Amino acid sequence: MSKSKLTVEHCATELKAVIASENRRVTSYDVALVAGVSQSAVSRCFKPGASVSKSTYARVMQAAALLDYIPNAAARSLITRRSNMIALIITNQANLYYPELLAEVSRQFTMRGKRLLMFTLQRESDVDRVLADVWQYQVDGVLAAARLTDAHIAEFDRRRMPLVLFNRMLRDRCVNTVTCDNLEAGRLLVTRLAAAGHRQFGIIAGDEDLSVAYERRRGACERIAELGLPAPVIVPGQYDYRSGAQGLKTIIAQLGGVPDAIICGGDVMAIGCLDCARHELGIDVPGQLSVAGFDAVEPSNWISYNLTTLRQPMPRMAAAAADLLCARIAQHDTEIEKRVFSAQFIEGATARLTPAAAAPARAATGLALPVAIM
Repeated sequence: MSKSKLTVEHCATELKAVIASENRRVTSYDVALVAGVSQSAVSRCFKPGASVSKSTYARVMQAAALLDYIPNAAARSLITRRSNMIALIITNQANLYYPELLAEVSRQFTMRGKRLLMFTLQRESDVDRVLADVWQYQVDGVLAAARLTDAHIAEFDRRRMPLVLFNRMLRDRCVNTVTCDNLEAGRLLVTRLAAAGHRQFGIIAGDEDLSVAYERRRGACERIAELGLPAPVIVPGQYDYRSGAQGLKTIIAQLGGVPDAIICGGDVMAIGCLDCARHELGIDVPGQLSVAGFDAVEPSNWISYNLTTLRQPMPRMAAAAADLLCARIAQHDTEIEKRVFSAQFIEGATARLTPAAAAPARAATGLALPVAIM
């Protein structure tokens, strides 16, 4: 072992004892003292992309390891005026039924040197309370997977806080947005089912406090009306298994019989509807009743369900959201963007379908069939 290394290790040991006796944390100045460099050199070593020689970097990293030094993010933010923290506003429902969303969004921002600070809402109408908390933290920007009002947007503008809406659409306001076209997804589901001969629909809607649920139901109802089909029977749901089963019974009771198809606002409700139909009511699915959902959650792919559903491209949407928000943080006054993604139709075994590839470009009823599903 070289003399210099012994000296560095000896110096670090003595300094750690002093720091312990003073009951304080290790600072970048302590690292600089042991490494024999300036404090600014230590700062550059912990700043991504900064210019520093290999030898200086090696000495600083050795000293930092010996002292158990961890850079102080709060202190660094005072210098850079950036906390490198992103506030994520998300509802409990979204967190529960899109488990891949949080992991993917976190991964995308981590790749860009940012960390998430999560604020959860019991209901989307609780935004006012959560925003009061968000303003207290020095976040660089906000990703909101919740419905915001015009007043909320105005407050973001006043504070010059970069904002991106995730899977929420404000059609009348210029707000940076990354979303799946949930309105078109509802229309697509009806289009495919109607093309296969379904006429009477039932809809077990999601919680209408969620804008996603509203858009999906609206799209489905608009398409049913355009095709001149009977008005659907609509019952409320709460995105849970029980409301899917109860919704099916309510629809049958109101119709006085089994509809051709039931569209559920989420896959968990669709699974509850499916189990009730098959195991409690003895209904043949899909022979007598077609069942479809949204979101392609993991259980929907299980062999016992193989649900007909729509999948949102969450990885692509999360990457787009991270790109868009980071760009707005770097340069605030840039053009507003709305990035809209299409849902992927999953042809499961719970619905009678006319295969898209085999169907003619236009059905005999005048129903336009989708040319491509992205």
